[in-house]
This record gives sequence, C-alpha cells and structure tokens, in this order.
Amino acid sequence: MNPVTAVAVVVGLVALTAALGMVWQRQQGRIRHTDGTTVIRIKDIPGMRRLGSGATLLQFSTDVCAPCRATHTVLDGIATELDAVTHVDLDVTNSPELAARFHIMQTPTTLVLDRAGVVRARIGGAPRREELREELDRILMGTPA
Repeated sequence: MNPVTAVAVVVGLVALTAALGMVWQRQQGRIRHTDGTTVIRIKDIPGMRRLGSGATLLQFSTDVCAPCRATHTVLDGIATELDAVTHVDLDVTNSPELAARFHIMQTPTTLVLDRAGVVRARIGGAPRREELREELDRILMGTPA
C-alpha cells in the first residue's frame, strides 16, 4: 500500500470513529420512551420491597462504574423531592441474569416505571435531571408519551 493511501485510510478511520463517538455521546442520558409492554413486578427484582405510589426509578449499576454513583445521587435527590417517586439501585455486578433479562448493555441504565410497574422510559447513561423531572411530572399527571 502506498503512503498516500495508508494516510487516507487512517484519516478516514479517525473521522469515522469521531463521528460515531459524537453520535453515541449525544444519546447518553436521553430519555427513550418504551412501547409500554414490559411490566416489572416486585418479585422480579431481588430486594425490592415496593413500587413508588406514582413512579419508580430503577437504576442498574455496577461496582466499578463512576457515573453510577453520580446517577444514584441525582435519582435519590429526585425521589426525596417527590413523595410519589421511589428510587431503587440494583448492583448487577454479580447478577448478570438480571442484566440480561432487562437488556442492560451499559451502566448506569435507569428504567422509569409508573405506579403499575410498566416501563415507560429508559435512560442509558447518566440522566439529564431536567428532562427526567419533566418525564416524571408527565407520568405523575397521567399524561401519555
């Protein structure tokens, strides 16, 4: 391969990698609405005692995940502010079957459940506080997505 072609290939790969990284970064923390067909029952989650009377923030974390600690702080703060919201943090480090069952491909991942346990939204990465509050207000008021 001649040097010009090699440089062109390397530059092309770097540009492609940068573009894919920017797309991935933009998706982090964004709320994605679900089709509402998945229902989580208390018995599905080890150690879960109850669902929130209005909504539940179900966070999937691991021991070595730095953004998980920040996410825990944000979600716990929101649950403290809103009486009808409960925050549950599940460590899936030693529970790969839970991660597989709920299709968790990254940590943190947060599932937003309504009072009946229906998964209404999913957030991959650290959530954006304002967007999450808007989503919870919508769920608490019973407004469809």
